[in-house]
Amino acid sequence: MTFPVDKTDEQWREELTPEEYAVLRQAGTEGPWTGEYNETKTEGVYSCRACGHELFRSDTKFDSHCGWPSFYAPSSEDNVILREDITLGMKRVEVLCSSCGSHLGHVFDDAPQTPTGDRFCMNSVSLRLAPTGD
Repeated sequence: MTFPVDKTDEQWREELTPEEYAVLRQAGTEGPWTGEYNETKTEGVYSCRACGHELFRSDTKFDSHCGWPSFYAPSSEDNVILREDITLGMKRVEVLCSSCGSHLGHVFDDAPQTPTGDRFCMNSVSLRLAPTGD
């Protein structure tokens, strides 16, 4: 798969912190309840920490009590790519940035309290929040 933002592994390692690299480029997961955006209520736009591509808006963020920031929909369907993930003996759906292919988290269809029924369970370290408002 090719992406608009295409960098070498060496370039990604130079630009990202070791934790960012482990999650974004190696599909790692930050620990539950440790991410900076887990309980954030700030209004704004969430973008990919690796390339700056818009991913989510705060009006779709909800408290899922899972330990990671959760959204019920991306800001545009084209902003993310969904692909099957069968690692760790589970069948899940991985969420990738459509601009650079970085790993963001997973999506689950276990949120009946939301308009879509989906829970985009994201790693805070994969995101960067740009606050909006006054």
